[in-house]
Amino acid sequence: MQLLIQQAKIVDPRSEHHNQTADLLIEDGIITAIGTNIEAKNAKIITDHNLHVSTGWTDIFADYREPGYEHKETIATGLAAAAAGGYTDVLTVPNTYPVVSTKSIVQYLLQTAGGNVVNLHPCGSATQNAEGKTLAEMMDMRANGAIAFTDGWKPIQNAGLMQKALEYIKAFNGILLQMPVDDALAEGGLMHEGPVSTRLGMAGIPALAETLMVHRDIELLRYTGSRLHITGISVAESVEKIRAAKKEGLQVTCSVTPYHLALTDDALITYKSVYKVSPPLRNEADRQALIAGLKDGTIDCIASHHRPHEWDAKTKEFEYAADGMNVQEMAFSIVYNAIGTQVPMHTIIHALSTAPRAIFGLPALGIAKGGKACLTLFSPDDSTIYTDDTIKSLSRNNPFIDKKMKGRVLGIINNDNFVSNI
Repeated sequence: MQLLIQQAKIVDPRSEHHNQTADLLIEDGIITAIGTNIEAKNAKIITDHNLHVSTGWTDIFADYREPGYEHKETIATGLAAAAAGGYTDVLTVPNTYPVVSTKSIVQYLLQTAGGNVVNLHPCGSATQNAEGKTLAEMMDMRANGAIAFTDGWKPIQNAGLMQKALEYIKAFNGILLQMPVDDALAEGGLMHEGPVSTRLGMAGIPALAETLMVHRDIELLRYTGSRLHITGISVAESVEKIRAAKKEGLQVTCSVTPYHLALTDDALITYKSVYKVSPPLRNEADRQALIAGLKDGTIDCIASHHRPHEWDAKTKEFEYAADGMNVQEMAFSIVYNAIGTQVPMHTIIHALSTAPRAIFGLPALGIAKGGKACLTLFSPDDSTIYTDDTIKSLSRNNPFIDKKMKGRVLGIINNDNFVSNI
């Protein structure tokens, strides 16, 4: 396949063409020329107003539900959502049924996703069936394609088991993902504990439920000398603890969700369960601390925490509604609208592309002649409206449907394929 991207601003700080506007010729999945006024008679032309191009984006925490919960999402619809959202690579959590705790399920996921324009990278569970009781066969899963290990939406509560997991993965220089929620402190809570929860009369989840877990896991990381990624941080104190751990030289990285960058607990004044997520939406001071952490590099990645649900799971009393939003295909628009005036574009793109690939050991990419064409095309100026008719995901549980947002993904190029949103 031959493609010609015309007049695109290149966003890749590692490239000699960074911040330049140029044409890119792609032939059989390889960038064969970068320059001005490139001609290619048989090439498909890609052009748009204020077109930008970066290396392909990677999502490190998404739930495609298959096997077991195909009424919420399937691998096919999840990968379609990822492509629409500008992602060329996706790491999936293991909270399926059965749980991704064996090599056979890892192989099933890889075979099912094979041949897609988006690369799927399964995460195996750190504990057997993500029950937090005994370690899973992580070495076996690793040998069969598991990229990292996590219990996903069920963070490891037992400190001794967490220590053993961190020690186990050192044998193959693996990495453990942990969502920072202390279940005992969060039990019964419905939203962030603060003035808004008091006003609404809803049980709160204290910031301590997160910061205590972050503190514990950093201490265990220091003790074991292993590698840890904390995903979904939501409070200012977590940012400070991770910043200090990095300065100390510990091998810790972290990520933030699009909705924690964009929303606060004020959104729950509506009592709409679509805003019920874990960790919960916090206050404005926490949101600003997350933005500052992303800007100064303390926060490495933006992870969608894509968690699709069927209508029944969310449309019920707030107390009984399921947690989560399915925001993968609109993640860039959400982030850009929320922080585009505060955080440079190259920093946002670094958190979507270069950083996650480096952390999880995916091959490094760069926009250069002779390089692989694994690219995301987008326009910061274009606006878009996500509707029930255009969303690729099987589910609709997010509050951004029918809202006009700046920042539009125009397509991805990967595996010698082009998926266009134009």
